[in-house]
Amino acid sequence: MSRTDPLWTPSPDAVRRAPIMAFMADASKRAGRVFNTYEELHAWSVEDREAFWSLLWDFCGVVGQKGERMLVNGERMPGAEFFPDARLNFAENLLGGSGPEEAIVFRGEDKVERRLSWDDLRALVSRLQQALLDAGVKAGDRVAAMMPNMPETVACMLAATSIGAIWSSCSPDFGEQGVLDRFGQIEPVVFVACDGYWYAGKRIAVADKIGKVLDKLPSVRLALIVDYLGEAEEVAAGFDRATALETALRPCAPKPLYFERLAFSHPLYILFSSGTTGIPKCIVHSAGGTLLQHFKELRLHAGIGKGDRLFYFTTCGWMMWNWQASALLTGAAVITVDGSPGYPDLNYLWQVVADEKVTHYGTSARFIAGCRKAELAPAKTLDLDALRVVFSTGSPLLPEDYDWVYRDGAPNVLLGSIAGGTDICGCFVGSTPLLPVRRGEIQCRFLGVDAVAYGDDGQPVSGGRGELVCRQPLPSMPVSFWDDPGNERYKDAYFNTFPGVWAHGDFIEFTEHGGAVIYGRSDATLNPGGVRIGTAEIYRQVETIAEVKDSLVVGRQIEGDVEVVLLVVPAESKALTDDLQKTLKTRIRQGASPRHVPKHIIEVPDIPYTRSGKKVELAVARLINGSSKADNRDALGNPEALDRIRDCLDEAGLLPKE
Repeated sequence: MSRTDPLWTPSPDAVRRAPIMAFMADASKRAGRVFNTYEELHAWSVEDREAFWSLLWDFCGVVGQKGERMLVNGERMPGAEFFPDARLNFAENLLGGSGPEEAIVFRGEDKVERRLSWDDLRALVSRLQQALLDAGVKAGDRVAAMMPNMPETVACMLAATSIGAIWSSCSPDFGEQGVLDRFGQIEPVVFVACDGYWYAGKRIAVADKIGKVLDKLPSVRLALIVDYLGEAEEVAAGFDRATALETALRPCAPKPLYFERLAFSHPLYILFSSGTTGIPKCIVHSAGGTLLQHFKELRLHAGIGKGDRLFYFTTCGWMMWNWQASALLTGAAVITVDGSPGYPDLNYLWQVVADEKVTHYGTSARFIAGCRKAELAPAKTLDLDALRVVFSTGSPLLPEDYDWVYRDGAPNVLLGSIAGGTDICGCFVGSTPLLPVRRGEIQCRFLGVDAVAYGDDGQPVSGGRGELVCRQPLPSMPVSFWDDPGNERYKDAYFNTFPGVWAHGDFIEFTEHGGAVIYGRSDATLNPGGVRIGTAEIYRQVETIAEVKDSLVVGRQIEGDVEVVLLVVPAESKALTDDLQKTLKTRIRQGASPRHVPKHIIEVPDIPYTRSGKKVELAVARLINGSSKADNRDALGNPEALDRIRDCLDEAGLLPKE
């Protein structure tokens, strides 16, 4: 079978029932011409952006005041203003459900299982809202959480955003410095943390880390400790500004919710870049932009609606957590699972899909590859009849993994490989229920997204790979970076490569039938297991060790994944011993996170630098991945270091075979 042959084709009945078909009919009426194909609808969505985004607001039933103007300065990027007269509240739109039907289901490995109805969720959000207001939290304040993917996390986000506070989160496996690198920049007034968590069947305490974080976050007026291990009261008692969540909520009886309707561009989330060149960038996303983007992706592209059940395996440090929570917009139930994806075995998550009658399941390309290598066959051992869509993201999905899904995984589903990022809290390309799925290929550009591949000359390539760019503004592009006067860092991150055009940092190829193939990142960000991490976060751990003189981190692409490779120059009279390797891995695991731990640690005599004193990661990354692109050795202060590194990598067997 060639890549162009469909592995899956939607049935006529499935196409007819897809919400996007009703949207297409409404778009035809609004445009005054009939759209018969997805390609025609997409073309209209980028040609008449005001009409498209206005119709999306109406079709999805956004709660709020729309205002008269849809788009101002629509050709400016950055600088376009979507719905400048609108007033809305993000949480109000997510909390449209009521009654005894399930809203959130939680599974904490094999230790905890809980279910919240819509009425339960609204009551919890009401009580949390009162606690935050009692603590003096107001619109624009930051509420930060170091939490597992559990119902209280979603409820705290909804309570914070209901009053216009800005939400930010990370997972509890981040080290102290990793947490402070993020939250130290945004000065939260409330810090939410768990009393610990379960991972791979092990009880992980975090009380010491909470104390160290609070010591360095003087802005925090209230720390709420959420019970997961049964120790919240004990943990909270150890800190002056902390209280157990249940204690804080005791005087708060559920009452009707209050929603502060604010501008479309009012900040909703602060997400974080990977931290490649320093501490992570704080990316500010708007309430209105995130709302419309997620409505579009979840309702139209994913086809999620009332009665459906979405399970996306994610942590609270990944934008897919925010995306998952937004499924409440559609009236669907959200299945939250925390812990190790491989505990007690790789079949566990598929068992959750079967047990919970999940209709839409999201995971990483790495997990799917792991299932293939382990020769799992959930299609043959489990009842997956309710499952309609499997999403994959985080890294490119190998053609062989498409084969596995349609042979042994879930042969009847739409396999939706989706790609975008933290930068837009959403997707540029992904899936649609209207088109076939082809092997190794993302189905389409998303509606409203004017994405193309640019060559180095800043022009669309006629064929082959190029830099993924977006030529027109999207409402979910960041409002700004936090503490970035004049938007200088924001502009530098996305708009300096091709002035006035968003450059995303992926190498991509658009196929003859409108699909896409992504070949990896074009910058230095590492993506092991599909989780974006930054080299600077590793350097901050490694280079505090006395036995290390210098270091450099790159990603080695292998079988569709990325291995982290750490090159180390030992201090004078030292060597890279087994004990030093163990020390390095322990420091990185504890100070950053388990995902940052390198697969390979190699001793080298020198690290290449530019003449201005900057480490040259890209040259080494090209070397280890066999790129034919020439490096400008004249720009290096010590080009001979590359030759020495080549020898060391060759000796370690890490260079591509000729």
